[in-house]
Amino acid sequence: MTSNRETPFAAFGILSWRVNLVVVIGLLVLSVLAWLSTIDQAISMKGMVMGLGQIGGRAQGDMSPGIFLTMWVTMMVAMMLPTTAPIVLAHLAVTRRQGRGVYPTFVFLAAYLLVWSAIGVVPLIAYKAFAQLTSETAQSRWLPALAGTMLIIAGAYQFTDWKRICFDKCQSPFAFIMTHDFGGGALSSLRAGALHGLFCLGCCWALTAVLLVVGLMNLMWMAGIFALIFVERSWQHGLVLAKMAGIGLLLLGAMIVVRPALLALISS
Repeated sequence: MTSNRETPFAAFGILSWRVNLVVVIGLLVLSVLAWLSTIDQAISMKGMVMGLGQIGGRAQGDMSPGIFLTMWVTMMVAMMLPTTAPIVLAHLAVTRRQGRGVYPTFVFLAAYLLVWSAIGVVPLIAYKAFAQLTSETAQSRWLPALAGTMLIIAGAYQFTDWKRICFDKCQSPFAFIMTHDFGGGALSSLRAGALHGLFCLGCCWALTAVLLVVGLMNLMWMAGIFALIFVERSWQHGLVLAKMAGIGLLLLGAMIVVRPALLALISS
């Protein structure tokens, strides 16, 4: 059966090339600045435990919730903002056609980022849990078993209906807009941006959860996950790539359960 999913680049053909250029450059500049800040933070935290695979090989940190959540928000701006260009352009095209200007689109984007910021409480709780574990824990059997199971769950999620539904919403910006009311002012844009953020979270949470295993500030894995999410969201057949990533995570998780030493190796 042939899918009628719109191409994610359809939004680029609605506005003038000047508006497209300004929006894309603005998003990229913010993302680059966030990446530079994230890299600086990662270097400063290089010797700190930020994931299950780093327990026993690095020092336990004591980061305050405020500093941690600031770090998390910066990471999400770096990794997720470039993928929002199609939905931002689509939303802007609708509001401009309605004569409502650009303000509702800023509200929409802010609500989207707010969802990703709020979910930072989950890795914060995980980080605080890591801080309670001693270096002897690294020699246990349950730690690699837990890490491997988390990767297996993340990989299996790539094949679920939830993943497919959220993926379709993320790859179809105009279809999303057509099924939501954007004519109710700032409150409507806020609600729509938050809902789109939830669909995006449903699409990408499993990949970002991998960082809890290999290290939240592991730059190599961050870059790889960012590239995977970007291509997955941008490519018309991105769901195929998502399933390939799922197979990889399933295999990696199983290998860690069988060969626990692999956990420290991929987290270094």
